[in-house]
Amino acid sequence: MKLKLAAALVASCLAYTASACTGISLTTTNDDYIQARTIEWGENDLNSKLVISPRKHSYTSVLPDQKKGLTWESKYGFTGISVSDDRFIAEGVNEAGLSAGLFYFKNYGSLAKYDPSNVANNITDMDFVRWMLSQFSSIDEVEKALAQIKIVPVYMDDKGNPSPTAHWRVADKQGNNIVIEIMDHGQIHIHKNIAQVLTNAPDYQWHLTNLNNYINMHPGVSKGQQINGVNAFSFGVGSGALGLPGDITPPSRFVRAAFFVNTAPDLHSSDEAVSQAFHILNNFDLPIGIEFNEKKYIPDLPSATQWTSVIDQTNGKLYYKTMRDSTIKQVDLGKINFNTSKEVTRPLDKGSFHVQDVTPTL
Repeated sequence: MKLKLAAALVASCLAYTASACTGISLTTTNDDYIQARTIEWGENDLNSKLVISPRKHSYTSVLPDQKKGLTWESKYGFTGISVSDDRFIAEGVNEAGLSAGLFYFKNYGSLAKYDPSNVANNITDMDFVRWMLSQFSSIDEVEKALAQIKIVPVYMDDKGNPSPTAHWRVADKQGNNIVIEIMDHGQIHIHKNIAQVLTNAPDYQWHLTNLNNYINMHPGVSKGQQINGVNAFSFGVGSGALGLPGDITPPSRFVRAAFFVNTAPDLHSSDEAVSQAFHILNNFDLPIGIEFNEKKYIPDLPSATQWTSVIDQTNGKLYYKTMRDSTIKQVDLGKINFNTSKEVTRPLDKGSFHVQDVTPTL
């Protein structure tokens, strides 16, 4: 019963306002690879945890009817951040440098129909990230292994309708970066993430086509011109980006994120790239209430952006901040003992707003 309730919670969370996740990828001049993202849900606390999982750990995917699906043993240790249930990893990185994360894919994601009579190779969509992180070191390995599993919904309602699903960004330490989308009842589509951005619906190729609407935009200031005798000039810096969409829909966030990534300066170190990633994603931090029609329904949360993470794949580090604590925290995979026998879970923060008093003593 507990697992069913957890699955129902995840399904309900995806059905509402978890649709504002924004992901970006950055690369330094030294070929350090950075994967960063936000995760949003404005209904209530996702109770996300920091999860550290060891090598040679056994996993079993629990299917929509609570049957046991695929069982596997981990080859790599990893760390990630969960949503709603400690098993459901939304974003993470393993010790080989492979990173993976899920992004809500409303109305477009469509998994294969669940067949309760044939479940041996089934895993739920919410298990897909930890399956990849625990097993593989490269994009090539992930793509080859996809044919061996069947991804099914984490939950089915009383009428047999599947829960909403996701699409996934996966990147390896060699700089390969893909988007996996499952549509049309199980058809797998793999795209190279050439835009270095992922948000939500529509599908990835649609977002790339939509960038054609914004080819006029450029960084800096637009040149002045004379219009019917009027000397028109820029009011200030940024006029080259006039028309950049500012709303929080997935298409607008995709365009905005692509613009910020494209106009970022050369980054010469992983520390610079991590810092730049946090600064870019600050633009996508959603204040609570923005997606609710009536104020009386706004939940008691500090922000709809529950956490922001930045992964340095090259150096094996996970950074994050939360809606309650803007202090950036670091997890160094190089300092973790992945030979332990149990997973470790811990809260992301202390559960309250944190302020450091730096007032000088006179």
